[in-house]
Amino acid sequence: MEYFVNCNTASLAPYAPPLDRTRVEHLFRRLGFSASVDRVNQAVGQSANALVDTLISEALTMPPQAAPTWATWTRANYPADDDAAGQEIRSQRETWRLDYTRGLLTNNLRDRMSFFWSNHFVTEIDIYEGPAFLYEYTNCLQRNALGNFKTFVSEIGLTNAMLFYLDGAYNNGQNPNENYARELYELFTLGEGNGYTEDDIIETARSLSGYTNRGEVRWTPVTFDPTEHDTGSKTILGQTGNWGYDDTIDVLFAQRPNEIAEFICRKLYEYFVHPDSMDATGNAQTIISGMAATFLANNFEIAPVLSQLFKSEHFFDDNAIGVIIKSPFDLYLNFINESNFTYTDTTLSFAMDSSALLGQEVFDPIDVAGWQRDRTWINTNFIIGRWLTMEVLIEGFFQNNPDQFRTLAMDAVGPADSNTSNPDTVTRALVDKFLPKGLLTEQDFQNALSVFKIEDVPENYYGSDYTPGGLGLWMLAVSPEVPQQVFLLLMYLSRQPEFQLK
Repeated sequence: MEYFVNCNTASLAPYAPPLDRTRVEHLFRRLGFSASVDRVNQAVGQSANALVDTLISEALTMPPQAAPTWATWTRANYPADDDAAGQEIRSQRETWRLDYTRGLLTNNLRDRMSFFWSNHFVTEIDIYEGPAFLYEYTNCLQRNALGNFKTFVSEIGLTNAMLFYLDGAYNNGQNPNENYARELYELFTLGEGNGYTEDDIIETARSLSGYTNRGEVRWTPVTFDPTEHDTGSKTILGQTGNWGYDDTIDVLFAQRPNEIAEFICRKLYEYFVHPDSMDATGNAQTIISGMAATFLANNFEIAPVLSQLFKSEHFFDDNAIGVIIKSPFDLYLNFINESNFTYTDTTLSFAMDSSALLGQEVFDPIDVAGWQRDRTWINTNFIIGRWLTMEVLIEGFFQNNPDQFRTLAMDAVGPADSNTSNPDTVTRALVDKFLPKGLLTEQDFQNALSVFKIEDVPENYYGSDYTPGGLGLWMLAVSPEVPQQVFLLLMYLSRQPEFQLK
């Protein structure tokens, strides 16, 4: 299925003008899971250079999630009864996923990147099961999210989640298992068929052997057993030696640096800028090549590549805004942040459960290739599910506290119009807040305005700047109908095609 055509011809040159509201919102939607009106207001007028530096610095210095009490638990820490132990395991996993989702709402770039990498270095929790392994895996993602990619590759391959998921824990020198070796090249560093052979996979499996000292899956961490390692000579990517795990990573990055840089920068581009990196003009490839050059010049450090991209004219070009389809997590978390509505653990659990129903369960992608993103999120079944679950989410916020809908509208229009009598002003502010490029046509906007105005408010109650001879009896800050009007408008907007974009 084809994506939107990528018409972005802007360069990687730094974006010079002060950031307007549209571009600040664009930045927060892509680098995190969006932001409240207040946070956007604070950033409007800043330079891309200053704002991106702040976000990257926050991400680099942010500590990982604190270790839970069960981070190093083994079988001895759980109830002897298997059913009771299983129940506690499920509770710990869900609590950790809830804590992680809460972090996605608040940690911006660090956890946006950890979320990205969880769909690159894929594992599935249902395979390895253990909460302690989940913590170790999450910790690895967060510590390395903007760090050194070579270090990241080395560390992620020795997490228990990965060793059990891709059968590294069953790779002994007498009977090599090739699963992890294959995905190391095909999915994690080079791309399918790009610079390696089947013989390289076979030889790499031998070099990675030995991490087989284990007990039960879910309980016992894997350790290296030298008696299970193949100590013979191996030839990997043209290099021959008695290679082990660390040697393999060294050989890979020394022999295929250009292929690694190109592959990873393409994935970053397609995730953060546009799903189509194979544009007709070839400009996207020029951008990716520039990013790859930066990656190589900085010895595979991730942060400099992100800094270059997020400060660029290319990233802030009109053709980069509103061209990516929201994932389920984007759909719910962006709305929670943009509305600034009060949420609870129940709200986040609903968002997590709804995302899972729509094909995106955190720490449990569909397969080793991960979620394929973009148009896969809006097939016939999923689009209806997106509509219905968003309506339930919005209804829940309204039932909990209707007046926060008035607060949202007042924040959106700004202090100068906080008590406006013009429904056009309010509708336009909310449309612009939740839709990255507004509605497609003026008629679409008029339809949204009609939903907002509701029959309970007579036309002549609006101010004279909207209705000639209007009485101005309806006022945003005080009229009792406002929360319902904002609620109905958000329900309407949540079903518009433009709402599905970021």
